[in-house]
Amino acid sequence: MGVVPTRRNIKKKSGIRKSQLRVLSLSASATKGWLAVGGLRVRCALGRSGQRAIKREGDGATPIGRFKLLNAYYRADRLSRPRVSLPLVALRRDDGWCDATGDRNYNLHVRHPYAASAERMWRDDGLYDLVVVLDYNLRPRKQGGGSAIFLHCARPDYAPTEGCVAVKRDELLRLLARVARQPVLTTSRT
Repeated sequence: MGVVPTRRNIKKKSGIRKSQLRVLSLSASATKGWLAVGGLRVRCALGRSGQRAIKREGDGATPIGRFKLLNAYYRADRLSRPRVSLPLVALRRDDGWCDATGDRNYNLHVRHPYAASAERMWRDDGLYDLVVVLDYNLRPRKQGGGSAIFLHCARPDYAPTEGCVAVKRDELLRLLARVARQPVLTTSRT
């Protein structure tokens, strides 16, 4: 005998679906695709080299896998505090992310000025007005395995990223407001 649908188990199943974000693309080399959560599907930009199972620092590929959404940063001078189920921090002008292979803080948040190479997270172009840290190459961290892989705001033309997944800011806000606790983003060849 099957499970009788009740308000309790339907709600539970619905919550599970809403914690799963899935990237869909036409091929492994595609630089554009779709990001879906529940019934919502929006366009997204991918890495300039498409998607790869084995990623390297600077290859421009979006890694293939299943990654937790860990926390988010936002520009408080550009938007109100977003409604998200993730830990949320307002960006500061000195925030950075280390991309220097061999550095002890490789693929970690740092403060500028920083002695080694580190991406600036306070950007004029709006790409990091809202940025979500993905659980890629963090535990354990593999030197040269790729750094600063985020879910962030897309350029107006959905130009390829350096390996991140990017959607329009308003759509990113809508997506993040819909996801349940402990969301996961899955990228794969389709």
